[in-house]
Amino acid sequence: MNGCFRLTFLATPLLMFLLDGAAVVAAPIEPLPSAPRPVAPSAPSDVAEPPADATKTGSGLAWKILSKAKGSERPGPHDKVVVNYTGWTALGRVFDSSIPDDEPSTFGLDDVIPGWREALPLMAKGETRRLWVPSELAYGESPKRRGAPAGALVFDIQLIDFVKMPDPITVPDDVDAPPKDAKRTKSGLAYKILKRGSSKVHPKADSTVEVHYSGWTPDGQLFDSSVKRGQSISFPLTGVIKGWTEGVQLMVVGDKARFWIPSALAYGDKPTRPGAPVGNLVFDIELLGIK
Repeated sequence: MNGCFRLTFLATPLLMFLLDGAAVVAAPIEPLPSAPRPVAPSAPSDVAEPPADATKTGSGLAWKILSKAKGSERPGPHDKVVVNYTGWTALGRVFDSSIPDDEPSTFGLDDVIPGWREALPLMAKGETRRLWVPSELAYGESPKRRGAPAGALVFDIQLIDFVKMPDPITVPDDVDAPPKDAKRTKSGLAYKILKRGSSKVHPKADSTVEVHYSGWTPDGQLFDSSVKRGQSISFPLTGVIKGWTEGVQLMVVGDKARFWIPSALAYGDKPTRPGAPVGNLVFDIELLGIK
């Protein structure tokens, strides 16, 4: 042998090795088998009840740190959390887990069971805890939610990250009717400037605007809010309800106003749009920009 070694890739799945002029044809390369799908962990040995070294709170929640966080950042009571988790009944049956999906789950803390709402703000990002959640902080002994497990539950939760969210939106005191100091237009729209901007430019009827807003029915039910979602919205004033088209033109950038919109300028008493609220409506609108 002269020590010469060359490797040539052909346009077929075969490899030809040329070694001292002798051609050797290798077998086709087979793909590696795919990794097995993750499965939910088996129930821990202490699933039936919290051990003696678990920390207990006044509500009845018990917890134990399984792995510590490197930092100290903690979510607020209304934030969105990104977690990996598995839940077991006290008998050790897995009823839910993000592990088989092979990706974390995201939840708003306003939308989870009381045991989670209490526990997650106590956790730091990167931490893993085991929670023993009594029935009254879970779904109860006779759950109303279809498919929810009954009784006490156990969770392993890893807090991967969280997203800061604004505090809950307070229902205005005057949501049922416009106050005496509200201004009124010929159409029946009533409004009040809550905060004045420094701009002097008003949008036009065909302008596209960027706003933050919240909307209530007169009985105080919040039916929509960009503030709650944490994201402003842009849209043309030609594509919204009449009360918005008229009202936003009364504002300048930086203004925040409350509008009492009669049914005829909203979606009507029998809305044709699916899910639209019925009757008179109230909106707080902050004009962020004109495009």
